[in-house]
Amino acid sequence: MKLDSSLAAIVTGGASGLGEATARMLAGEGVKVALLDLNAERGEAIAKEIGGVFCTCDVTNEASVDEALAKARAAHGIARIIVNCAGIAPGRRVVSKKRDTGELVAHDLATFEKAVAINLTGTFRVIAKSAVALAGLDPVTADGGRGVIICTASVAAEDGQIGQAAYAASKAGVAGMTLPIARDLAGIGIRVVTILPGLFETPMFAGLPEEAKASLAVSVPHPSRLGRPAEYAALARSIVENDMLNGTTIRLDGAIRLAPK
Repeated sequence: MKLDSSLAAIVTGGASGLGEATARMLAGEGVKVALLDLNAERGEAIAKEIGGVFCTCDVTNEASVDEALAKARAAHGIARIIVNCAGIAPGRRVVSKKRDTGELVAHDLATFEKAVAINLTGTFRVIAKSAVALAGLDPVTADGGRGVIICTASVAAEDGQIGQAAYAASKAGVAGMTLPIARDLAGIGIRVVTILPGLFETPMFAGLPEEAKASLAVSVPHPSRLGRPAEYAALARSIVENDMLNGTTIRLDGAIRLAPK
């Protein structure tokens, strides 16, 4: 599917990091972009810069997603490109000690459920609601393609570290549903591909000391640095443009395999 001004896209988590880079890339190709995020101040600013529209969106809330998609469609029409970047990365051991008392405590269920609600269920919610609208459009490729959905998992889905039970489980769910959803939507010409980023320069790492960032960077075999959001966006572009990419997960990680901790 060729990127041009005839296409509309939505990017969840579009106000920062991987989502922001992807939104900027798409807009740079003339695509009409809607940024869906909770950070209204940042989202509005980026949307103004790239000539897009910002839609406040909580992917865990069905009404919020419906309202955001309605606003995006009113501005640009039904999106043929859907990029899911909204997510969180909580860190907590299954059993840990309280610092003050040394008491052993279990991983709280609320944190686990929140990770699943945002990273997995939120992604599926946006997929399903976008696909049902997209299915009503005419195909735009010779093969009957109507659009493409890109999801974001993580290398933690395959080699999660200590303290990443909630995060890894939620991202493994995203990776695991990629093929069945692609098969499900194949009959209506919608492709589904998931990217598994490694260590990237995103807000998640923004607060780390430079020494810590350097230590993480050298753990990547090649190139020995943190990934750049623009490199995620470049892969997203390749996925959109290559109609044979479907139903698969792609590691974007410089050959890193995460150590236990």
